[in-house]
Amino acid sequence: MIQVRNVPDGLHKELVLRARARGQTLTDYIQEILEREVARPDRREVFRRILSSEPVELEVTAAELIREGRMER
Repeated sequence: MIQVRNVPDGLHKELVLRARARGQTLTDYIQEILEREVARPDRREVFRRILSSEPVELEVTAAELIREGRMER
């Protein structure tokens, strides 16, 4: 069980409106928000994954791709 106190009125009203627009109870809507947030890796995990990845060798540089794109216009 989670209880959140001192939620500003404006925030509470907006959450209620969004829940109603989706045909959900406020509890179900907030639970969905929390589940979605927890399903995403946090910043540390993202950086860990990036740092553990092998470098990618590109055939052209970003500058060359931009130059080619400009020339095509």
